[in-house]
Amino acid sequence: MTTPSDAVILAKWRDESAPLLPLLHAFHERDGHLSEEALRTISDDLRIPIADLFGTVTFYHHFARKPGGRGHPRVCTGPVCALRGADDLLAGLPGALPMPCPGRCDEPIPVLERDQVRCGATVAELQSGPSPLPPDPPPGIEECVFAHIRAPGRATLAGYRGSGGYSGLAAALRGRPEEVLDLIDASGLAGRGGAGFPTGRKWRAVAEAAGEPKSIVCNADEGEPGCFKDRALMDYDPHAVIEGMLAAGFATGATRGFIYLRYEYPDTLDILERALDEARAEGLIGPAAFGPRRPFDLWVRRGAGAYICGEETSLLNSLEGKHPFPRNRPPFPVTHGYENLPTVVNNVETLASIPHILVHGADWYRGLGIGEHAGTKVISLSGDVERPGNYEVPMGFPLMTLIDGGGGGVPGGRAIQAVTMAGLSGGFLAGEDLEVTLDEPSIRSKGSFLGAGGIMVFDDSRDMVEVAHSAMEFFAEESCGKCFPCRIGTQRLTERLHGGGPSDVGDWIDEVHDLGVTMKETSACGLGQAAPLITESLLRYFPDRVSRHVTASG
Repeated sequence: MTTPSDAVILAKWRDESAPLLPLLHAFHERDGHLSEEALRTISDDLRIPIADLFGTVTFYHHFARKPGGRGHPRVCTGPVCALRGADDLLAGLPGALPMPCPGRCDEPIPVLERDQVRCGATVAELQSGPSPLPPDPPPGIEECVFAHIRAPGRATLAGYRGSGGYSGLAAALRGRPEEVLDLIDASGLAGRGGAGFPTGRKWRAVAEAAGEPKSIVCNADEGEPGCFKDRALMDYDPHAVIEGMLAAGFATGATRGFIYLRYEYPDTLDILERALDEARAEGLIGPAAFGPRRPFDLWVRRGAGAYICGEETSLLNSLEGKHPFPRNRPPFPVTHGYENLPTVVNNVETLASIPHILVHGADWYRGLGIGEHAGTKVISLSGDVERPGNYEVPMGFPLMTLIDGGGGGVPGGRAIQAVTMAGLSGGFLAGEDLEVTLDEPSIRSKGSFLGAGGIMVFDDSRDMVEVAHSAMEFFAEESCGKCFPCRIGTQRLTERLHGGGPSDVGDWIDEVHDLGVTMKETSACGLGQAAPLITESLLRYFPDRVSRHVTASG
């Protein structure tokens, strides 16, 4: 195979939408790193100041700057893998580097080497394979996004159409965009990526906003430790995500879309590209997607490893080739999104719900929840449970029923000490507060939130101060540095959990509390606002362990 020249790579990408990331990836893959010469070539061609481009490239974890850097294995040292021997595996692989959680908590320990992911507890056990399918649902539970995911061949266009795929979109295209907006409004579907904003309201805001062209962006940058649901949906049901984006485009008047995929999912990238090729060949995507002279095109853009890009405005900046800092809001993406134009940003699970709602209706979707809660939620369950995996349950489902039922309980007859909510961002729940139901009102009443639905279980053998330190260290590493309350606050809290700070317990608690309040009230985005939930919940549930930690450190 001929190695492409600089000119060939530049000619392929410079005139494409959102060209910087694919250009960087192309040079990175060709050379095994991003050299200064390559960066200057890109800088000159795209007319990006070299200092700005260098700052952007070095922000991402997976762009190597030294020759051969792309070939170094990267070993997950996230919260679950750390408990499974990640440090030993890291030491046993020559040239290996640590990386934050790459979204495979259901099959620890993952190792990423170039574009191959292998999993195993030891070097000898490492092997590649497909993403685990979700376990079958418990009797009596009706699924939405997982309803057909286990059908053989579901990831292909023929397999997707075999169970009714694209029929909901076809029916919608025979009607008016306003009818789709009304349907999604009535369903009660809210964002499943963490924010929980009503989907119909977001779409309607974009439809009514001035400015063209409008865009649909799928946030597939599933970077929250403990979350791995979107990978399963994209690997086994990519056309559901595409159909959801097409429906959003029709309803809002958008003519283009992007799937922003996290770097650590190379197999998913191939699956999505094949699905898009199939949809494009059938005319589902293209110049007449919604009828004559009503185009909609769709592309995948691969990230490069940055937790903050899961925040929608950071993601948009990354797509645009800018340094991926969060934007100040307002204005919001619905009016000033991609290229400062009206943009829908939805999570993978949210978009995958749309085709089912189009087929079955708003009342059906609302009826899937328990009580007044609408719909379902996919929970990524991992840690000290017998059966880690993705479980789709009704909104309002009891947490302990999920852990003891689908998850099979804690191994070895041990007891649950704590669980994390919202991946890491929601902090810990423990004791009587484990009797919550999986919905925002119930969990927020305990000082946490459901978020994207990642739940890690820690049994009574775990040191919760060490778990909290690891979590805060992650947030300190992933802080974008734009605002000082988060940049400094996460670092100071990491130090306090590692043994620094006042030796008096009362003084230590006062300082940690003050840091948390400042971060929550003044940080620019959700990272700095959520990180203090780790220390708040640690103090709430484990005050004696904190006292021993401070005393021993002093």
